Amino acid sequence: MANKHYPAQFKAGAVALYRSRPGSTIAVIAADLGVNRETLRSWVRADYQRREGGSGRPAAAAGVKPEPGSVEAENAELRRRGPGTGRGT
Repeated sequence: MANKHYPAQFKAGAVALYRSRPGSTIAVIAADLGVNRETLRSWVRADYQRREGGSGRPAAAAGVKPEPGSVEAENAELRRRGPGTGRGT
């Protein structure tokens, strides 16, 4: 399969479309646009790194405290407690 080169404006539009649909997935947006999902994923990561200046990891994984009561906060607490301390165990 040949590598395709997309214009920067198309890439930016694709990332903006993904960010504007919070309930959607990269795979769905990629299919809508006719691009490989890993291609779109790399564009989203690159945009995140450019915006945040970080490692490309989400803020919760980068050491930023999650909002109290959020799923991220609960996950962080469960990770802190260790294995076997989750709900339903």
